[in-house]
Amino acid sequence: MEWRNWSGLATARPEIVLTPRTPADVESAVRDARGAGSTVKMVGTGHSFTAIAAPEHTLLLPHQLAGITAVDRRAMTVTALAGTPLHRLNHELEQLGLSLANMGDIAEQTLAGAVSTGTHGSGGTAMGLASQLAGLELVTGTGEVVVASETENPDVFDLARIGLGALGVLTTLTFRVLPLFRLRAHERPASWDEGMGSLLELAASHDHLDAYWFPHTDRMLLKTNDRVTSEGSPLPRWRSWVEDELLANHVFGAVNRVGALVPPAVPTLNRASARLLGDRTYTDVAHRVLTASRRVRFREMEYAVPADAAVSALTEARRAVDASSWRIGFPVEIRVGPGDDVPLSTAHGRDTAYLAFHTWVGSDHVPYFTAVERIMRDHGGRPHWGKVHTLTAAELAPAYPRFGEFLALRERLDPDRVFANDHLRRVLGD
Repeated sequence: MEWRNWSGLATARPEIVLTPRTPADVESAVRDARGAGSTVKMVGTGHSFTAIAAPEHTLLLPHQLAGITAVDRRAMTVTALAGTPLHRLNHELEQLGLSLANMGDIAEQTLAGAVSTGTHGSGGTAMGLASQLAGLELVTGTGEVVVASETENPDVFDLARIGLGALGVLTTLTFRVLPLFRLRAHERPASWDEGMGSLLELAASHDHLDAYWFPHTDRMLLKTNDRVTSEGSPLPRWRSWVEDELLANHVFGAVNRVGALVPPAVPTLNRASARLLGDRTYTDVAHRVLTASRRVRFREMEYAVPADAAVSALTEARRAVDASSWRIGFPVEIRVGPGDDVPLSTAHGRDTAYLAFHTWVGSDHVPYFTAVERIMRDHGGRPHWGKVHTLTAAELAPAYPRFGEFLALRERLDPDRVFANDHLRRVLGD
């Protein structure tokens, strides 16, 4: 079979395809690969834009390793199998009256894939998925099962929270959870000057902030989310379908196809899209506010810059767009979050702004991404591990104070590089 990721940027033809049903099946597959001197990769749902999960020999499919296995209401933790999709976890947590503290803006990824690549979301105090972990279990490259937490194998837990699939195959993940809560969402259009002038103030005064700039225009969309104790009113189903499905997916997809066929029309199309944005407020459970359906396929590069460099980095990126012949039909997404202590987190040790640049799947992303990547690096940016970037291990190491510790743990847990592939050789070295 051919494996292909969601964006179509990575493909592979593994020699062996297995569907483990239990962690023991994973152990067996890893031992077999090591004994044969080959490699094995557990893929997720392919939502990483890079080849980070691309298998070279043995492919493990995750969908049978799904579901919650334990709930500890005293400790407020939930344990789930690593192949569980985030949308399933969110639904099952809601039925239990529980919720993750924070999450990214899509929920199709598996828990292992989302955690391993540093999925973060936004939040003034709420950190990314890896920072919400209380424990994990993985199968190392020697076939050993390691259970890790802050008290058991703490060195492994510390570094493996974002492990890139290089330290082992995750089989279970334990998250700290909260009682189910609701968010009041307020979305409104704004000018570039208003959005940039209030970006950090909005991030500091709301629980979550997402902002979107429409290239070739002066228009932005600002979305703030705040925790509330009242029930509030969710969007009516008809309005949610019209605005979040019909317009945001079907119409937006058609607009991008037109823009690809007639590039000079893109600025006009972007201005028209921005004019469709209205002011809306609604309240719903957290995962239905924070996550959205993304049916229009795209390519994405995201860099995490120090929060206080966000406006400067975005302004320079806008100047590059304005001075170029590119025609960018996708908004630039801006989120802000707190620093954390996860060694390979892009927010390690600093409050962070996440700046995400997209192109439609049928457009050439290379010139745009190449120029913007240079700007982001000049502002101290760290690339998202699951999104397009060109950096190598030598370039990444200075950005992460504990990069050497991670490589040392990789040497210990996977000395034969059972989990290696070309992408990991580039970003971590041989």
